[in-house]
Amino acid sequence: MRLTDFWERMDAVFGPEYARSWAGDFSIASLGDRTVLQAIDGGVDTREIWDAVCGVVDVPSLLR
Repeated sequence: MRLTDFWERMDAVFGPEYARSWAGDFSIASLGDRTVLQAIDGGVDTREIWDAVCGVVDVPSLLR
């Protein structure tokens, strides 16, 4: 998944302004207790990050 696709999905789920805030504040256990932004900076594949987000929030099936 391209990074731009990832952020489009995040914006669709959280809203364009809250998505960035959530990505920087919420730690996800399956990402090694890192935030989305830390995982991106650490080189984790965006598909893996998106799957982790889907595991902790209710994401519509169309966006999974």
